[in-house]
Amino acid sequence: MNAFENALMQLDRALTHMNIDSNIAEQLRHPKREIWVSIPVKMDDGSVRVFQGYRVQYNDARGPTKGGIRYHPNVDINEVRALAAWMTWKNAVVGIPYGGAKGGVVVNPKELSERELENLSRGYIRGIYEFIGPELDIPAPDVYTNPRVMAWMMDEYSKIARKNVFGVITGKPLEIGGSAGRNTATAKGAFYVIEEAKKLLGLEKPTVSIQGFGNAGYYLALFLHDSGYRVVGISDSKGSIYNPDGLDPVKVMEHKRETGSVIEFPGATTDKDPRATLYYDVDIVVPAALENQITKENADKLNAKYVAEVANGPTTLEADEILHERGIFLTPDILTNAGGVTVSYFEWVQNNYGYYWTEVEVFGKLEKVIKQSFYDILEIRDSKKVDMRTAAYILAVSRVAKAMELRGWK
Repeated sequence: MNAFENALMQLDRALTHMNIDSNIAEQLRHPKREIWVSIPVKMDDGSVRVFQGYRVQYNDARGPTKGGIRYHPNVDINEVRALAAWMTWKNAVVGIPYGGAKGGVVVNPKELSERELENLSRGYIRGIYEFIGPELDIPAPDVYTNPRVMAWMMDEYSKIARKNVFGVITGKPLEIGGSAGRNTATAKGAFYVIEEAKKLLGLEKPTVSIQGFGNAGYYLALFLHDSGYRVVGISDSKGSIYNPDGLDPVKVMEHKRETGSVIEFPGATTDKDPRATLYYDVDIVVPAALENQITKENADKLNAKYVAEVANGPTTLEADEILHERGIFLTPDILTNAGGVTVSYFEWVQNNYGYYWTEVEVFGKLEKVIKQSFYDILEIRDSKKVDMRTAAYILAVSRVAKAMELRGWK
């Protein structure tokens, strides 16, 4: 099953609990627009390589589409379609006035020089320029892209437009229209979700393992560690480490920067399987890597009471059912990792107004949005007697469908 098939099955499961017009339901299963671009880049050795890029704009009934751009060698169109669909539901579930989109380029950015990476980024924007803009589609960072890449992209768009257009991209550096708190927003939003789930489940001083130690995984580990959680497991693409007495995220990150990986961290047990961190005996497991990490083949190996999805689509539909049957609480990706896009929305608002908020103000607004969304979903879960993912989808899809109905899209 590819990622988009999984996304559609998640949608279909929610639709069985809803009274949605069949014409609207059919439209919800299809992206509105797909852009495929070839990006020629002159490499440092004088040769030209052509990279494949995608942008999928899934649904814009609630506003301009919004979603990140990822650089990864395994990017394909079905992954991008799925991510664009998930962005549609994510934006709707937290109530921000956006549709959903996603972009990707098939590339390993670690193999490129800075000049080659800049030329690729600018070339991608030239390829999709006419389909994006502050009122059309607003890209942002994702896997292996960052504020520097967003700065190049915003600049390239502005050059073509012949004026500064800061609001076309979010996740930018502070100096050129970025928002305070954006770098840690995904982790901060996940932290707020985990805090509410901890109260609901009655967890005292929980133990946590985190799969994925990029930006979101690292900062979430730091926030949890500083708030009294015991982070005992951490993994990256090369393997997992475990220490039942706890791991200091700062020291683990220092080790990773020095050696290139978290593995062989002093005082911890190393397992060369990056998924091993999912199976540790902990209260909370946080998949914060890539999609399809928890499947029907390994869902019975989890020993946690609670799964907090920080990655996009880390759990397949079959695994969902297994976890639910086992009584494992799960907060879905479209809620748990919505902090990033929520603060991206705040950045876009600040760009449009030319008035900027402090980090305290940004996180104060984020906390209200995330906590309200958590309890909105919980209310649907209890009233419909469904799991948290289905409840989140019911909430999100109902908001998108209502916008489509009001606009006469049936």
